[in-house]
This record gives sequence, structure tokens and C-alpha cells, in this order.
Amino acid sequence: MVTLKILTRAGTPTYFLSLPLISNSNGCFFSSSTTNWYNPPPPPHHEDPILSSISDAINNHQRKPLDSSLKNLLPSLTPRHLISLINFNPHSLSPPSLLSFFNWLSSQPSFRHTVHSYSTMAHFLCAKQMIPEAQSLLRLVVSRKGKDSASLLFATIVETRGTYQSNVVFDVLMKAYVDCSFVSDAIQCFRLVKKNNFGIPFHACGYLLDKMMKSNTAFAVWMFLSEILDCGYPAKVYNFNVLMHKFCREGKIEDARKVFDEITKRGLRPTVVSFNTLINGYCKSGNLEEGFKLKKDMEEIGISPDVFTYSVLISGLCKEGKLDDANELFSEISKSGLVPNDVTFTTLINGQCKNGRVDLAMELYQQMLRKGIKPDIVTYNSLINGLCKVGDLSEARKLVGEMNARGLKPDKVTYTTLFDGCFKEGDLESAIEIHMGMIKEGIEFDNVAFTALISGLCREGRVSDAERTLREMLKAGMKPDDATYTMVIDGFCKSGDVNMGFRLLKQMQRDDRVPGVVTYNALMNGFCKKGQLKNANMLLDAMLNLGVVPDDITYNILLEGHCKHGNPKDFDKLRNEKGLVTDYASYTSLVGGFNKSSKDSHKR
Repeated sequence: MVTLKILTRAGTPTYFLSLPLISNSNGCFFSSSTTNWYNPPPPPHHEDPILSSISDAINNHQRKPLDSSLKNLLPSLTPRHLISLINFNPHSLSPPSLLSFFNWLSSQPSFRHTVHSYSTMAHFLCAKQMIPEAQSLLRLVVSRKGKDSASLLFATIVETRGTYQSNVVFDVLMKAYVDCSFVSDAIQCFRLVKKNNFGIPFHACGYLLDKMMKSNTAFAVWMFLSEILDCGYPAKVYNFNVLMHKFCREGKIEDARKVFDEITKRGLRPTVVSFNTLINGYCKSGNLEEGFKLKKDMEEIGISPDVFTYSVLISGLCKEGKLDDANELFSEISKSGLVPNDVTFTTLINGQCKNGRVDLAMELYQQMLRKGIKPDIVTYNSLINGLCKVGDLSEARKLVGEMNARGLKPDKVTYTTLFDGCFKEGDLESAIEIHMGMIKEGIEFDNVAFTALISGLCREGRVSDAERTLREMLKAGMKPDDATYTMVIDGFCKSGDVNMGFRLLKQMQRDDRVPGVVTYNALMNGFCKKGQLKNANMLLDAMLNLGVVPDDITYNILLEGHCKHGNPKDFDKLRNEKGLVTDYASYTSLVGGFNKSSKDSHKR
């Protein structure tokens, strides 16, 4: 506790402050001896002429600007004069007038505020119920002092508790730290207030708690909430529910359960939201048994499950493939007097589709429409995905038409699903048509869709279209992988355009990709088929120089090339004797032997 001692020397009062000194960031204090820590201005026995001059200037500022009336006084004006003016206010100036003067001084180059003058004004504003102005003032101080300044500012606030004393100033200080995102300092302020037995600023505690819920870990929030609850902060189920949700999102279900149990320990009754939050957490973590147990618990204490409760449990059952149980629970909704919403229907529809029961999913969709419940984009995408998986593209396209009729615009998921369905059915033309539709709608292809289209075009021998799509992919800022490049290179080589294949190899290298042995084999095969054995051998040397290790396919492609463009009879004999070639030495030995044999036959 802060005490103020007055000692008299020759009739002159001197102020000493006995203040516990702050030692660390945890707000621990160590008692100190009475120290000449801060000397606030003494109350005047008679009217101070400087304060009177300032007061007169403020009162007459509309007739004579302060720049003019205080011109001679300003150079000698100090923060101590200002603090005295605020504390004693001999001419009873209005709070707005004093604040205007304070702000005017801030704009004067010859005057510099101190932390003490700011703190004194903050006390004054809080005492006069000018809370927004006090908050603005302390936010400025906090932003300038920065992080880890809570101990200093708290001590200054305590030191400057003079004429105007209001615990609201601690509330304002905590909020200033929260607004500046200095959460640890705000917590430090709370602990200092508690340590010094000032009134706990519950409003600021709630403000800080909300901030921490959004930015800090669930554990940190739990520690702070427990701390303020032990200080008398009013317990609210809402805070426990939000904290449970935060723990569940972090995957810490057991911690969420502890928070749930704390609700009753604090004398509160959990709500349907409390149960739903924890049930949702258990279901998402795959613990359906605990989810259903909680449903039973809530019913036993007279809390009825709502549509969200059922939807979450149905979703959990669908994920585990327990569709019959999910259907049974769905039927229970109507029996309990509740009406399933679009989320409930979509959850079950999605579960049926993922498990191949598209006929039942379509029945649910029709039931939805009969009940006047509007399907959303997620519902349609689930159905379209299910239909494409079973190869019913015509029905899938029909649903796209229904979407458009209901004012729902197909999104990237819709198009990509249809696109994949077309490829699975070998319907390349439809896939290209969907691609053009996506371009028209301004929907961008992703890597997967581009790769699928390029693969389909290559399979159909439309290599030029595949290459054009590859360029489109690059233009969109995506980097094709090695397999995509290799598909197109192989396509060109098989069609006889080895030069284009080679250019794409160079393109790969420019894009910082390192072609592997499969890519080189595709190009080498093209060279050999064209009889360009010199280029094939040069490509082999390039591979070796780059550290790409040839495989048995590489050497056998080369052997096949030499065979076709040399003496097939002798070469077949050599190959039959040696079998597959698996290394460079075997290859060079065989080719060298073949060349020598060929030259000897020519000599004869």
C-alpha cells in the first residue's frame, strides 16, 4: 500500500512516498525504506501567481490566444507547474479547458510532458468521468513506452495519486495495454493492482479476456481466467463455452472436458451450447462414444438436444461409415419435434455419397425440397461428387442445371468434380468443355486440374493441345511437376517431334526443375526411333554429367536404337547372349563390339 509522509522543515512541507519497489515481471514487490521517490508539488499557502496567470490565460483564450498571453511565461513553464495546476486548479477551470490546455502544451516545442504529467492528467480525467479521453491519453503513453513497461507506468500511476483518486485509472491502463496488443503487460497490471490491494478492474479483465480468446493459446487463457475468477470476477458460462471451443480447435479435448467440469464447480449450469461444444470436439476427434454419452447426460438433467447436437453426431457416424445408425438418429430428430435444417440434411447426404449410397442421398435431396429447405452449394457439390464417382455424369450435369435455376453459381469444387468425373469416364471432350466453362466464369484451374487435363490430352494423342495447356499452366503462375513435363515430352517424341520434346526439357531446366531418368528415357527413346544415335549418346553423356543415373531401360533403349540402325542380325545375337544391359560399361562394350564387327565385315 502506498503511504504519503509529510515532514516539516521550517514550516515547509516536504513529501516523501513510501512505495514498494517492483522487482520482476511477475509483479512481486520488495519492501523498501522510505525513499525520496517523488516529490509532488506542495499545496500553495497562498495563490501561486504562475498558476493564476495560466488560469487567467485559459479563461480568456477566446479573446487572446494562448500563444500570445503565455508567450513570456512559456519558456519557464515546467511539468511540475502543470501537475500543480491539475491537482489544485485554483480558478476551478472546467475539465475540458484543462485538457485543451494540456494538449496545447503538447504542441509547444519548448515544453515536454513527462510520464508524471500524463499520469496526473489521467487521474483527473478518470475522476471527472472523461473515460474515453483518459483512454486515448494512456494509449499514447503506452504506445511510446512500448512492451514491458507495465511496472514503470503502474508505479507512476500510483505515485501521482494526488487530489483526484479513482481506481478507474487502473481499468483504463489495462485497456491501453490491451489496445496496443501488449497482453503480457496488461496481465502484469492486473497482478500489480491485486498485489497492492486496489479494487480489481473487472471490466478491463473481461476486455483482456476477450482479446486473449482471439490471440493467445487456450492454456494461457485458462490460466488467466482461473486467476481472475479467484479474485471475484463474475463467472459466466459464455466464457467457459468459448474456452472449450478454443481447446477443441487445438485438439486438446481432455482440457476442454476439464473446463466443462469447472462450470458446475463454479456454481453454474451448463447450457446446450456447452454440451454441443464438447460433443462436437469428441466427434471430430473420433470419440463418438463420449459424444453420445454427453447427449445422454444432457437429457438426464433436462437439457434437450437441438438440431446442432444431432447434426454433429450424424456427421461423426457418417465419418465412421455407420450410415444405418446415422439414418436412425436422423429419424429421431422429427420424433423429438425438431426440424432438420440444411446442415443436417447436407451432413447425411455427404455421408451417403462418400459411402457410395447415392440413391439414398438423392432421396434425402428430394425430401429436402419437399420440406422447403433450400440446398446450398455444399449440398449440390456432395451430390455431384457422389454421382461422378458412380459414373452418372448426365445426372450430375442435371444437378448443375438445377443449381443455376436456383440462383446458385457452380464454384471451383463443382467444376473440378465434374472435370474429374469426365476423365474417369474417358470423356475428354466434355472435360475440355468444362475447362472452357471455367475460363468463361473466371474460375482458375489448380495444379491437379491442369495435370489431369494434360494427361488426358496426351493419352488421346493431342500433344499440341497438351503443350498449349502446359503453357497456360505456366502463365497462371503454377509450376508443373516432373511427371507433367514428362507426359508432354513423351507425347511429342512418340509423335515424331523430338525437337519439341528437347525444347521442353530445356524449359524444365529453366524452371529450376531437375529432369529425372524417366524424362531422359522418354527423350532418348524419341532420338533412337528417329535414328539420331549421336544425339542419343550426347544425351546420355549429359545425364551422367548432371549426376542422373541411367537405369536398365536407358541402356536397352539405346541398344534397340543401335540394333535398328546397324546390323540387326549380329546385334540380336549379341543381345541374346548378354541379356538385358544394366550399366554403362556393358552398353559401351556391346556397342563397341558391334561397331568393330560392322567395320570388319565392310573390309571383307
